[in-house]
Amino acid sequence: MFLAAAPYFQTRFADNANILEHFQSAITSVGCITNLLSMLILGQLQAKASYPKRILLALVLNFIVFTLLSISVTYFRSISATGYFVFTLIMVFSTSVATGLCQNGAFAFASSFGRPEYIQAIMTGQAVAGVLPSVAQILSVLAVPAPSPSASSADQLLTTNAGNTTSATVYFSTATAISFLTLFAVIPLIRKHNRILESQMMTSITSIEEAEQAKRKVVGMWTLYRKLHWLAASVFLCFAVTMFFPVFTQKIVSNRPQDHAPRLFQPSAFIPLGFLIWNVGDLAGRLVTLGPLNLRHRPVALFVVAIARAGFLPMYLLCNILGKGAVVKSDVFYLFGVQFLFGLSNGWLGSCCMMAAGEYVDDGEREAAGGFMAINLVGGLTAGSLLSFVAAGVK
Repeated sequence: MFLAAAPYFQTRFADNANILEHFQSAITSVGCITNLLSMLILGQLQAKASYPKRILLALVLNFIVFTLLSISVTYFRSISATGYFVFTLIMVFSTSVATGLCQNGAFAFASSFGRPEYIQAIMTGQAVAGVLPSVAQILSVLAVPAPSPSASSADQLLTTNAGNTTSATVYFSTATAISFLTLFAVIPLIRKHNRILESQMMTSITSIEEAEQAKRKVVGMWTLYRKLHWLAASVFLCFAVTMFFPVFTQKIVSNRPQDHAPRLFQPSAFIPLGFLIWNVGDLAGRLVTLGPLNLRHRPVALFVVAIARAGFLPMYLLCNILGKGAVVKSDVFYLFGVQFLFGLSNGWLGSCCMMAAGEYVDDGEREAAGGFMAINLVGGLTAGSLLSFVAAGVK
């Protein structure tokens, strides 16, 4: 949500050049560091953990965060760029705590069933969650009338800013609605899980949570690392490399002249389009793992692929960064040769790694393995977000 809303944040931070240049990296760094720390803490709290409660708490927290963001678009207009930047980072911090709760809860909850396709379903759901915000952003931008070519520069700027404000309102409101609906959608699944546990409960166990805890085996991180080191390293590298794409995506514009380009190829829509194509590729990659193109039984090969993905990063330098001209003057090359394939490789590799984890540990270690792999995933995101500050200065 925060990454694909780059055009809106660019208008809010336009008065501060330093924030404007680094807000994307700052958002990803705060988000990923917070997420990683929360995941590490939650990973140590295995024995008494209630994973369904963590999922529910995460959804409630996200609902609150995006409600506040929706309100801020209209009612916090007089706040300075610095003030709104601080508010944004607080919202990022809060939703990252929610993400930690949800990732830890969801992966552990799904891993407990011992079915790799359940993990694949979560990975696919995350990809859908990446596609929907970009679609909402593009549609909301296109729904606002374009500035008249005959209007003055000041009037065109006002119209563009108004369009970004309207699209952001729709954008954040969509996230609020999705959080609310998901909260209700997950309740029947938790009830079904509880009924299964109830049927398995021993007479000496008096509650669902006691049944879960009796079944659970507390496993140390080092034990899990010895069993899952290739997969852990692969998923870490996968998402570390991936975190460079948001920084480049919010800088790259269409090769078409802006004064003659269709609305979709103007920066306010083209930047979300770049995120959309990447996320569509990511979704396709995760779906591909349902078929025979799945290397989850070859962890070393997955590690080699994770290293090879770094080759996508120099390809961004061939594109039209900040409108200064491209080496390869083709939007098709950028959108499909770079964004789509980069996203495709991320979805495929990440899903293969996460699906394989449960097959290399004992039955009682599956919940812990799911949480451990999620920690490595978030660790990769964090490392990549910090390294992305280097790319933030590319002009």
